[in-house]
Parts: sequence; structure tokens; C-alpha cells
Amino acid sequence: MSKPSLDQLRIERKPEPASGGKTAIAVAGVVLVAAAATAWWWTREAAVPVRTAAAVAAEAGKSGTVLNASGYVTARRQATVSSKVTGKVTEILIEEGMAVELDQVLARLDSTNVDAALRLAEAEFKSSQTALKETEALLVEAKLNFDRINQLAEKDLASEADRDRSRAVQTSLAAQLELRQSQIEVARRQVDIYRQQVEDTIIRAPFAGIVVAKNAQPGEMISPISAGGGFTRTGIGTIVDMQSLEIEIDVNEAYINRVRSGQPVVATLDAYPDWQIPCHVIAIIPTADRQRATVGVRVGFDSMDERILPDMGVKVGFQDETVVARSAPGVQIPAAAVKRDGEHDIVWVVTAGALERRAVTTSAGDQASATRLVLAGLKPGERVVIEGPAQPAEGMMVEEMAE
Repeated sequence: MSKPSLDQLRIERKPEPASGGKTAIAVAGVVLVAAAATAWWWTREAAVPVRTAAAVAAEAGKSGTVLNASGYVTARRQATVSSKVTGKVTEILIEEGMAVELDQVLARLDSTNVDAALRLAEAEFKSSQTALKETEALLVEAKLNFDRINQLAEKDLASEADRDRSRAVQTSLAAQLELRQSQIEVARRQVDIYRQQVEDTIIRAPFAGIVVAKNAQPGEMISPISAGGGFTRTGIGTIVDMQSLEIEIDVNEAYINRVRSGQPVVATLDAYPDWQIPCHVIAIIPTADRQRATVGVRVGFDSMDERILPDMGVKVGFQDETVVARSAPGVQIPAAAVKRDGEHDIVWVVTAGALERRAVTTSAGDQASATRLVLAGLKPGERVVIEGPAQPAEGMMVEEMAE
């Protein structure tokens, strides 16, 4: 075959474009993404977790709190009910949480022996009454005999000896009559004693209240004093007069000048932190505790509520109507957010994910409170750090965790 024929059979191919430019662009994109991811990762790792809370606007014109303290709910009338005598419990009529009235029967003791003694005393009393009637009848007869003998003696029909004998019998029966009357009174008093002993085996409520503890069961021995090596109960239960509940507080003697009798108080139970209870100061105990440097204060509730229970923890704020919030009332923040730096109070504010040091002016009336009133330096809605790094710094990146 000739050379021109072979050239006709050759296939013409188009030249392939160079691929180096696209590869470089793809590699550069991957590098940029990796760099951005690395930068984000390191930035994320550098953020310090902090716990924050929002500043809440305080109410203008509200009475000021001059002192905050904590204490416990106590009952002025509380009694562990026992018996006046030692005996075996035969019946218990109370349970925890039961409401009882004055003189309501709470329990009964075994009264077998006392009942028998009472029946004997009643029989002796009845016998004394019968003996009295007999003596009265004999005395009437003796008076009639004396009158007859006296008339006969005046007519010389009876001797003086007979008249004297008759007078003596009458006088003796009169004395016996007085003795019988005294014996009846003794028997009556004896009956009263045994009736009281029977009554003492019935345990009654000394006042109206609520049973908060049941300490005995049927079959156990009970005594008004500790006896029996610990096997004898000293009470069948405890009753609390819920209308006598009040708050007992120990106030540092350095701040007792901020408290006065009749002063309004706002109380908050630990069990119900959002419930503000209006109260008032009943009395300031006129003595101080030398060891703790405190003075006792009694605070009463303006109105009772079934949610208030003895021994509950409570926080109180002593109010003063003369201390009114200024024209710029400020904001309320948790006390943990306020730090002391020299002579100034500061807070750390989270702004755009970074810490900002802020000097603030706080109220002097709530130093012991769980919250602080900031008069200047903060605005409502700004978030302050309440738990964060040990050594915070201006501009430090943080990861906020709302309280």
C-alpha cells in the first residue's frame, strides 16, 4: 500500500487542555476550609464557660430593705403530751397530721386497778350514808326518852340518875352523828380522789393543734418521768398549735440598731422562694449571746397559711418605709456577681461573648442578702457573671451558660 493511502487511515485527535489550573484552585479551597475549621476549633477551645444571670429592673417607690437575715419557723405552743401516772397504754387515738381540739381524748391507759379502788370507795361512801341515817334515828329516840324522863323527874316519878343517863345517851348520839357526817365527807373525798385517778388514765389534748409525732403504741408502758431503762415512753405524741407559729432570728449585734418592734418584714421560705410573706417584728429579746455576738428577734406572720410548717428555713428582709428607692432605682442582680476590688464594687459583664469589667454602685442596705441592688453601672437585661474563671480578664472569650 502506498504512503498516501496509509495517511488517509490515520485518526486525528484534538489536543487535551491543561488541567493544572483547576487542581490548584481545588487545593487552595481545601486549605482555606481547613484553616477556617482550625481557627474555629481553637477559638471554641479558648472560650471559658461561665454562668450568668440577667440584671432585673428594681421597682421604683418600693420600701427599702435595711437588713437581711435568716432563721427558722418555730411554734410558741408545742407540747409532748404524756400522762400524770405510770401505766400501760391500751388505746391510741391519734395519727400524724391529725387535727385535735382542746380536751379531745388522745389515748387511754389501763385503769383496771383504779376502777376497782373507785368502786370500793363508792361502797364505803354509801355505807357511811346508811350509818348516818341510823344514828339520826337513834338520836331522835334519845331526845324523846330524855323529854319523857325529864317530865317524870319533875313530878318525882323518876330519879335524877335516870335523867342524867338519858341526857348522856342523847349527847353521845349527837356526837356520833357529827362523826358519821365527818366520815361521809371523808368517803366523798375518797371517791373524788379515785375518780380523778380514773380520769388521769385518759390522756387529753391540752390545746387545739396538729399532731406532728406519734411516739407510743398500745401495750407500751408510759410514764411522766424517764424510767424502766429506756423501755418506758415519756409521751404518746407531740402537738403543735399552728396558730402560734413565728420566726426566730439571730441578728448580728452590729446591725440590731436597724430593727425595731412592729417593723414590717418580708419573709421567704426556702421551700417557696417565690412566695413573699408579709410579717412584722413581735419583739427584740433584751439580751445578747456573748459567744455568737447576736441578738434574738421574734417575727410574727401577718396571716397564717397551711404551707408554713415548724422548723422550716426562712429568709427575712427587715423593711423601712422611710427608705424609698431613688429616682434611678437601679437593678437587682445575684450577690455572687458583685466582687470587691479595693474600695469599689465591680461586676463582669458578658458583651458579644467577651468579658467586660464594670464598676458599679450598690446599696448598703442588703449586704447579707442573696441579691444586691445596683444603683449605677448596670442596665436592665445586661448579663453578669455569677460563676466563672478564677482570674477573669478584660476581653476574655467566654461561653455563656444562663442561670
